[in-house]
Amino acid sequence: MKKYQEMTREELLAEQQSLQAEFDKIKAKGLSLDMSRGKPGTEQLELAMPMLDVVNSKTVLKSENGTDLRNYGILDGIPEAKRLIASMIDVDPEMILVYGNSSLNSMYDQVARAYYEGICGHTPWCKLEKVKFLCPVPGYDRHFAITEHFGIEMINIDMNDDGPLMDQVEEAVKDPSVKGIWCVPKYSNPEGVVYSDETVRRFAALKPAAEDFRIFWDNAYVVHHLYEDEQAEILNIFDEAKKYGNEDMIFEFCSTSKVSFPGSGIAGVAASKKNLEDIKSQLTYQTIGFDKINQYRHVAFFKDRAGIDAHMMKQAAIIRPKFEMLNDLLSEEIAPRGIGNWKKPLGGYFISFEALQGCAKEIIAKCKEAGVTMTGAGSPFPYKKDPKDSVIRIAPTYPSLEELTEAAKVFVTVVRLVSCEKMLAQ
Repeated sequence: MKKYQEMTREELLAEQQSLQAEFDKIKAKGLSLDMSRGKPGTEQLELAMPMLDVVNSKTVLKSENGTDLRNYGILDGIPEAKRLIASMIDVDPEMILVYGNSSLNSMYDQVARAYYEGICGHTPWCKLEKVKFLCPVPGYDRHFAITEHFGIEMINIDMNDDGPLMDQVEEAVKDPSVKGIWCVPKYSNPEGVVYSDETVRRFAALKPAAEDFRIFWDNAYVVHHLYEDEQAEILNIFDEAKKYGNEDMIFEFCSTSKVSFPGSGIAGVAASKKNLEDIKSQLTYQTIGFDKINQYRHVAFFKDRAGIDAHMMKQAAIIRPKFEMLNDLLSEEIAPRGIGNWKKPLGGYFISFEALQGCAKEIIAKCKEAGVTMTGAGSPFPYKKDPKDSVIRIAPTYPSLEELTEAAKVFVTVVRLVSCEKMLAQ
């Protein structure tokens, strides 16, 4: 099988005509398939259904500290839920504030508090002439949407196999207007990158010019392994930060959104005592407390970290074949032709595909024309501006394996067609 770069113009024309005929056949099928969002599939959600049976009208709804879970109170979460969330990210339960159903909500709130109220007595960001945020790319589109919503200037930080390029980060934080950085340190969205020990240590040792600079450590996929015998681990950012007196520099976020039910999970924020006191002092104006019955339900169902791990291996058995099918198909149809690159992730929810430069928008448009919805071009970048127009996020989890296989074959045909046309245009 020849690489497209090695084909003659006549060979490329023949390839293009064959692929166009195949594309026309696909369009005639009237498909309606979706690979756009990283949602759990129905089978994954079914695994958590017994959670709905652990609480009923006869359940004694009291926390271990005696609090009536049906009533107001406990702003930062019941002790049992603190322990459960703390076990997920390996921190002291006293460092945890248990939020509502979404870590995205808690991240938005933290940016909003910094913007309107300031962090730990510092000037609110809204009163500053300029506020900037560092954004490792490709990255999570909803992170970038939050900072864009508040008018915060976003600065791209390149990624490699070890995480963000720390030389860029360390240089950027010399600017006092740089107030934070988004991080997904384990099985990053969308590439599945795992931060190396050196990267975590360099984050922990940062000396930013801004005293209110914060690392938004979104550990969303901490328990989302695809393989039981090959699980990535990262250093504990708080343990490393203590060595430099930098515990106040970190907000760590996690949730059970893709562990139990995305709309009805529990989320946690881990932070230093100083930061937690600051958060709670402002949170008191927002709520009297989050859903303690749901916190209790999660504890009663999962019990501890071992229970979560066992549950996630059941999920892995469902989604692993989807990731492997995609990897096999791309390896067979794309790699030998030299028209795309990707990383094979060990966990998380996405595969990040890098097409030939200048092709991503056209690939996604043609996929839609053929009845396959993908995440929008440019989404893994601030302002939806992919400088190379090449990165495409593939979300394999939601469709059934049969639907995903059909969608993936369409994707491969479109990638080949657009790449061929790109080569001809050159």
